[in-house]
This record gives sequence, structure tokens and C-alpha cells, in this order.
Amino acid sequence: MNICEIITVDAANGPGMRVSVFVSGCTNRCEGCFQPQTWDFNFGERYDDEKETFIMEELKKSYYKGITILGGEPFEEVNQRGLIPLIRRIKKELPEKDIWMYTGFTYETDLVPGGKRYTEVTDEILDSIDVLVDGRFEESMKNLNLNFRGSENQRIIDMKKTRKSDEIILSELNNSV
Repeated sequence: MNICEIITVDAANGPGMRVSVFVSGCTNRCEGCFQPQTWDFNFGERYDDEKETFIMEELKKSYYKGITILGGEPFEEVNQRGLIPLIRRIKKELPEKDIWMYTGFTYETDLVPGGKRYTEVTDEILDSIDVLVDGRFEESMKNLNLNFRGSENQRIIDMKKTRKSDEIILSELNNSV
């Protein structure tokens, strides 16, 4: 797995101050994507122990609310397998930090058993994160007034409530602009 960029003190990709990790590789290739260079799985630098240590040390700082993982596409199979050790480590060492993930895939069709991006670690990831922003970026539905998403079809899903109830529960942030 490659990482395009790690942004510290980021307030654009979720509530509060965040560490944002952009992974490389995306097969969705949404028209109007703001980072088409991230489609290439070889873009950026190899994710390694040094990068993971940097992320963890940064995330320990008290002013961070959590981490956001986006891309590229975190739910590409290679990226899921590459991210699961980081997610496990955050849950173990920093359980007070929240985890947001963005995906161009759709939760109830693509990230479920039999879905096109379901792997042996998908359920563990979905059970571990707090928020999933799902749905392809649709240029025809672009809305610059939305918080934490680019187009009106995208949803901010409360994953703890969704996984518990087995139905999609949107975050209260879904309705904010």
C-alpha cells in the first residue's frame, strides 16, 4: 500500500483537529475528482513502520479528535489489508480518538458479503470506525456548502449505530452545511 500524503492539523476532513491519511489507488475514478493523481496505486510513498509510528505519535497529541483515512480509495482490497494494522493499533493504544473513513463505494452494496469490495477484513474495519462517508463523488451533485463531503449523494454514516441496528443510521452531521 502507498500513501499519497499525511496532513496534520486538518480541520477539513471531519470535526475537530485531525490527522488525515490519504492512501493511493482508486478504481472508482470519479469525474471531477479533486485528486486524480491518487488513482495510481504506485503514487506517493510506500506505507511502512516509520510512517505508522509518525501517525501514532502525532495522533497522541491532545488537540487531535481523531484520524481520517481517505484517498485514493481506502476500501480497495490492497488498502484494506494495509490499513487494518493501523486501525487495530489506534483502537488499542488510542481508543479515545475517533476514526473517519471516506469511500466512493456504497456501504450496503459494495462493503457487505458478496459486495465488490468485501474482503476478510472489511467487517473488522467497519466495526472499528466511527464514521463512514460513502458514495462516489458526482460532479452533477457537487455542493460546496456541504460539510465533510463533496456531492449531495454522499452520506455521513454513524457506523457504531449502523452496525448495532443493522440499518443505515446517518450522523447528525449529514444534515449540516
